Amino acid sequence: MTDMKTRLPAGGRAALGVIGLVQAAFAFLAFWDLAHRDAAEVRGPKPLWIPAILVNWVGPASYFLFGIRR
Repeated sequence: MTDMKTRLPAGGRAALGVIGLVQAAFAFLAFWDLAHRDAAEVRGPKPLWIPAILVNWVGPASYFLFGIRR
């Protein structure tokens, strides 16, 4: 039997779903950009950015803020 205190209301589940989709889209955009960008335009080796981007929110944000040469 599920304890009512541990259940998330429908609005909470929906909000978590939306947050998850936004995070996945953010990571997808970072991977897409990394794949299509020339290595000279990326700070550091491109293969090292792959595991970094997998870190929720921090990885894609770090790539877009610090990984791209401007």
